[in-house]
Amino acid sequence: MAKKEKDTREARAPRMKREELQKKILQFLQKEKRQAFNYKQVAFGVGATNPANRNDVINLLDEMAAADMIIEVELGRYKANTEQQADNVGTFVRRSNGKNGVMIDDALIMVAERNSMHALNGDKVRVEISANRQGAEPEAKVIEIIEPKDQVFIGTLNVEKDYASLIPDSKFLAADIIIPRSKLKGGKTGDKAIARITQWRDEEMNPRGEVVDILGRKGENTAEMHAILAEFGLPYKYPENVEKAAAKIDAGITEEEVAKREDFRGVTTFTIDPRDAKDFDDALSIRQLANGNWEVGVHIADVTHYVTPNTIIDREAQDRATSVYLVDRTIPMLPEHLSNGICSLRPNEEKLTFSAIFELDNKANVINYRIGRTVIKSDRRFTYEEAQQIIETGEGDFSREVLTLNNLAKQLRERRYEEGALEFDRAEVRFEIDKEGKPVSVYFKESKDANKLIEEFMLLANLTVAESIGKVSGGKKPKSFVYRVHDNPDPEKITNFSQIARRFGYKVKTEGSAKVVNQSVNKLLKNVKGKGEENMLAMLAIRSMAKAIYTTDNVGHYGLALDYYTHFTSPIRRYPDMMVHRLLAKYADGARSVDKMKLEDQCKHSSDMEQLAANAERASIRYKQVEYMQDRLGEVYDGVISGVTEWGFYVELNDNKCEGLVPVRDLADDYYDYDEKNFCLIGRKHHNKYTLGDEVKVQVARADLDRKQLDFALITDEGNPNKPLPEQKRKNPRHDPKGRGKMKQRSRGGNHRHGKPSDDRK
Repeated sequence: MAKKEKDTREARAPRMKREELQKKILQFLQKEKRQAFNYKQVAFGVGATNPANRNDVINLLDEMAAADMIIEVELGRYKANTEQQADNVGTFVRRSNGKNGVMIDDALIMVAERNSMHALNGDKVRVEISANRQGAEPEAKVIEIIEPKDQVFIGTLNVEKDYASLIPDSKFLAADIIIPRSKLKGGKTGDKAIARITQWRDEEMNPRGEVVDILGRKGENTAEMHAILAEFGLPYKYPENVEKAAAKIDAGITEEEVAKREDFRGVTTFTIDPRDAKDFDDALSIRQLANGNWEVGVHIADVTHYVTPNTIIDREAQDRATSVYLVDRTIPMLPEHLSNGICSLRPNEEKLTFSAIFELDNKANVINYRIGRTVIKSDRRFTYEEAQQIIETGEGDFSREVLTLNNLAKQLRERRYEEGALEFDRAEVRFEIDKEGKPVSVYFKESKDANKLIEEFMLLANLTVAESIGKVSGGKKPKSFVYRVHDNPDPEKITNFSQIARRFGYKVKTEGSAKVVNQSVNKLLKNVKGKGEENMLAMLAIRSMAKAIYTTDNVGHYGLALDYYTHFTSPIRRYPDMMVHRLLAKYADGARSVDKMKLEDQCKHSSDMEQLAANAERASIRYKQVEYMQDRLGEVYDGVISGVTEWGFYVELNDNKCEGLVPVRDLADDYYDYDEKNFCLIGRKHHNKYTLGDEVKVQVARADLDRKQLDFALITDEGNPNKPLPEQKRKNPRHDPKGRGKMKQRSRGGNHRHGKPSDDRK
């Protein structure tokens, strides 16, 4: 090629942006860390053929050397600054208050928005970390988005004549998403929608995107509940092909199938469940043996008889891993034809079950047991209230059987606590919902003897199944299995909990065996019953403990004080229980141990999905609490300080357990400092102190459904708000169809986020 033609081609080459060019220079020098290069070599290495870009390379090399980003080893020769810079990979953390960062090795390093490359929350990124300057924290700059996280955003549509936008609910995104009218999927202003970002240019403040689905009108109950599910990446509708596949499954209780099973159809059997339950996955049978002992059968729906591995139904169940229980609805793991129909242990219907059968003496000692497949026919469906009435009055259907089971359960429970099991018994907040889904009243669900009866026999079945596989003798190696484990609490957390409890006059032991520590915690929980600090201390006790998970590595269950434990009793709503049923059947047939690594992957997925489902449930409760309190603006309540942070303190109301924030900025009488060690805010001038457990009087000031957040105003001793806080409505920001800077990013109020401190810092 002639030199003139070559020069002409290079002159016409597109000019790279300076930001892109700087990124390429850094990558080139870091790849060849030990060598130094002149500007021509650098320009060639990064593909800067345009003459203007060559000049940019010269200028950038000088600027980067002056900023210590690279080193000028001798005049005109440059190399990577390996001492002052680090090329690290981490997870980007985006916050709507602008405090972005990157998480590397459990450390959060701040990233300015101008240095973020518009990375989204959860993206895997490569960053440069600047050198620590004296008195300043290190900062990072994103140089590459290695692995974008697949995610969507939920919000409200605003449709104008020439453009549209989604105003996101997310605390991970402050900017509205610009959406072309052709990508609206029929959405209108005020619709709740799901959108994904398709492009976010460097020079634009707002990303561009497209609507994935329309959930309904903002404020409508179903739309808001589906929005919560979508927020956590959980499905809110069932695929039609899965429903169709389930509809083809027949109960199939043939004489041939019954012949393979132990027949309990003639034994007294019943279910005890919540009054609104439809999926009955456990039943109890009881009969007295000739020797005077009791045979108790724990019968569990034989889901895996109908759902075989690697079918479309099984794959969907495995992905979901659990049913999700929101305030007003259940999102089942399995199609309703199975969960509420074929597999549900409904009364007066023959059902296939997987059972743990126990022989117990009158002191609830297990004499022997067997585990196997059975067929049952339930005689009665009890609600918890009906069973409780029999326990309290001694009268009703099958009263002898119910009372006997209750007596055995109490002895089992007493023995567990003697062995050091934790006795958490918090009242759960529930709502009475009208036809439109609006909460009209709050009540507390308490666990009574009927609930504990069922719980005790489910625990017995679960631990027995786990022991049957995991507890081997003669130095043999146990076969791979799914365990439900609960690790020992973190010593620092249990010490902090002990210090807080001491302020209320309670002692919690932090040293000694698990049995000693747990009995100490149980004593506290018993002593705080009915007192103002009960709910707070019970919650703090739970938070001082580790989270229970599924795994193949058995470390025991600390909270239950058991060496072996699993989940066997709820296969309709938990995939790990289906896994356990399949393993039991395999090993009973003499199969070899299954692949432990594959099993562990399934366990981890199930644990992750369980956590997401729990988060969604809590979010739905918070939403209903805020919705309930919306009609009570200005009303005054007594409450207890349940959490303290640098941005204010949280108050839980005594009447309904709704929780809201008293922002520190609204404590007008003083400037308050946060004492993290002692969980309190202290006024600099007057030394007023607000600490965990303090009883306060507050007024409902704001109820923000979008953020699921309540704000309270502190009522002074004179009966007036510390500072009046009128209800405020957020206005929509200005919009720019091209998204080039006119559209403002919305402030979400700094650190003002709903939830206790530990919720915010997970």
